Amino acid sequence: MESFAKKPDPWKKDQKNDGGPRKPEPFFSFQNKQFRFSFWYIIIGVLIFLMVSSFLSRSFNQQEQLIEFSEFKQRIESGEIKRVQMSEESYIGLPLTEQQLEEADNQQRITVYKTIRVDDPEFIALMDSNSVEYYAVEKRNTPIIDLLPRMVLPILILVVIWRYMFKRMGNMGGNVLSLGQNKSKIVAEGDIEVRFSDVAGVDEAKEELVEVVDFLQSPERYTAIGGKIPKGVLLVGSPGTGKTLLAKAVAGEASVPFFRMSGSDFVEMFVGVGAARVRDLFKQAREKAPCIVFVDELDAIGKSRMNVMATNDEREQTLNQLLVEMDGFDSTTGVIILAATNRPEILDPALLRPGRFDRTVLVDRPDLKGREQILEIHSRNVKMDPAVDLKVVARMTPGFVGADLANVVNEAALLAVREKRERIVQADFEEAIEKNIAGLRKKNRLINQKEREVVAYHEVGHALTAVHTPGSDPLQKVTIVPRGLGALGYTMQTPTEERFLLTFEELIGKVDVLLGGRAAEQIVYGQVSTGAANDLTKATDIVKKMITEYGMSDKFRNVVLTQQRAPLLGTRAEPGVVREYAESTQSYVDEEIARIIDESYERVLNLLRENKDSLERITGKLLEVETLDAKAFQELLEGVPAAK
Repeated sequence: MESFAKKPDPWKKDQKNDGGPRKPEPFFSFQNKQFRFSFWYIIIGVLIFLMVSSFLSRSFNQQEQLIEFSEFKQRIESGEIKRVQMSEESYIGLPLTEQQLEEADNQQRITVYKTIRVDDPEFIALMDSNSVEYYAVEKRNTPIIDLLPRMVLPILILVVIWRYMFKRMGNMGGNVLSLGQNKSKIVAEGDIEVRFSDVAGVDEAKEELVEVVDFLQSPERYTAIGGKIPKGVLLVGSPGTGKTLLAKAVAGEASVPFFRMSGSDFVEMFVGVGAARVRDLFKQAREKAPCIVFVDELDAIGKSRMNVMATNDEREQTLNQLLVEMDGFDSTTGVIILAATNRPEILDPALLRPGRFDRTVLVDRPDLKGREQILEIHSRNVKMDPAVDLKVVARMTPGFVGADLANVVNEAALLAVREKRERIVQADFEEAIEKNIAGLRKKNRLINQKEREVVAYHEVGHALTAVHTPGSDPLQKVTIVPRGLGALGYTMQTPTEERFLLTFEELIGKVDVLLGGRAAEQIVYGQVSTGAANDLTKATDIVKKMITEYGMSDKFRNVVLTQQRAPLLGTRAEPGVVREYAESTQSYVDEEIARIIDESYERVLNLLRENKDSLERITGKLLEVETLDAKAFQELLEGVPAAK
C-alpha cells in the first residue's frame, strides 16, 4: 500500500542527531539515499555499449547463413556465389557482384553464405575458373574493444583494490577523506539507562565520581567560587571490576552525550592518522559540550616513551596529540575525559600529571559486602528459591570481580533450566562457583580404580591437614569428581571473613595444607605421584615471597630481595630477569626455600600418621560417595572438633 505520509523537511532538525539542521541533499549524489553510485554500473554500461556496437556494425539488409566448406565450393560451381570476401578466419560468399550490389535496392534482403576458412590450394583456381570476384580484408577491431583491455580494465582493478584496502583499514565506506575521522560511538543524551544504583562493590570509586556528575549538572556552582573540576579521571583496576560500567553510570547520571572509543581505534598503519582522529574527537566533544569522552584501554596509545628501544611513530604522534589536546582545553567548557586501564604502571608520566588526568580512581575487587550487593543486582531479574542465601554465595567467592559474579548468576540460572527447575536453588550457585573455579565437571572421564584411590587419599590428606591446622580456612567440600583440563579432584576451603594481612604462621599453615596431599600418598603407598605438581608450585611461590618480598627469613630479616624484568638489548627475545643481589644470596634463597618446605613436609607427615585411621575411614567413604561436604566430613572424624 502506498504511503501518503508527509515527506520530512530536509531543513528541520534531525530527530536522531541533535547536531542542528541538515542541508538538503541533491537528487543525483554519490551519497544520496535515492541514488547510490556503484562501480558495477560502469561495467554493466561498457558491456551494453559493446553489444549495441556489435549489433549496429552489421548490415540490416544481409542475412548470414553458415555452411560447410564443401557446400561453399559447390555453390561457387553452381553460380550461386559470385563474390567472396576472404579473411584470416572465414570466407563470406555473396550472390551478387560488386556492380550488382551497387545497383541493388537497399531494402532488398540478401542471403550471404559464410564458412570457416580451410587452406585449400585449389580454392583460388576454382574461383578463377567460375569468374568469381574475390578480395581479402585485414582483421580490424572496434576502437572501444582495443581501449577496454588496455585502459578501462586496469583502472577498474585499481579501484577495486583501493576500495578493499580502505575497507580493511576501517574507513567509512572506503572514503579517503574519512581517514582522519574518529571512530567513536556517540550515545545521545538520555539514551544511557545505567545509573549509580546499578553499580555495586565500588562505593569509594562512586564517591570520587559524584563530583564529576555534579559539575556536569550544575557547573555554575564551581565556576562561581573559582574552582575547577578535574579535566580527566583515570579509572584503574583489574579486568572485570566495572570500569566501563562506572563511566556509563557517570554519563547516565549526568544526562549528557557520551563518546566511547577504545585506545586501539586511534592507531592505524599510516603515520598521523591517530593524531588526526584525536583532533576530530575533541572537536566534536567541544561542539557537544557538556559531554563525557571515555577512552577504554588507554594503555594502547599511552605507553611510556621512556627506556623503550623500539619506537612507534604513529603511537607516539597520537600520544603527543592527546597530551596537547588535554593540556590545551579549558575544563570550564564542560568536557570531561574518562579513561580506563588495567596496566597503569606502563602509562607515560606526562599523562598522569596534574592538568591532564588529575584524578586516579582505583576500582578494586569487591569485598564480602560488595560481592553480596553485586549478586543482588545481577539476581534482580532471575527467579530464586526463598532459601537461597546470597551472603553464603558471596562468602564462597573471594577474589571474584563483578564480571565473575554476573557469570555465576547466569550459570546458576542455566543449571536450573538444565535440571528442569523453575527457580534457582542454593545448589545451583554452588555448582556454578565450582565450575568457575575448577572447570567443567567431567562426568564421562574414565579413571582406573588405582588412580581414583590415589586421588581420594590425596584430597583427604589436604582436608585432614586443613582441619588440624590452626588458622586455616574452614573446609567446604572434598570431591574426587574430575573437573577442568587436569583436575582429578579438589578440596574447597571458604574463608569466614576478608583477610588482607597474613602472619608467618598462617603462611606456613597454607604451605602445610598444600603439602598434605603428597604426604598422604607417601604414608599410604610409600611413594609419591605427579598429582601434587600444582600444589608444589603454589607452596614454593608462597615460601619464595616470604623470603624475597616479605622479609621473613632469618638471614635477611626485614630485607626485600627484588628482581626486575628487563628486555634483552638488541634482541626480540622475551624479557629476562635481572637480580639486584649477589649469587651467594640467590643460593641462600634456594636453600632456605628447600629447608622451610622440607620442615613443613615432615610436620604434615607426622600429623597424618597420627590420624591414619581417620585418613583410611574418610577415604573409603569418599570413594563410595565421591563428594563430602563439611558436615559429612566432620561426622566422619568421630566428633573430633575442627581447630579454631
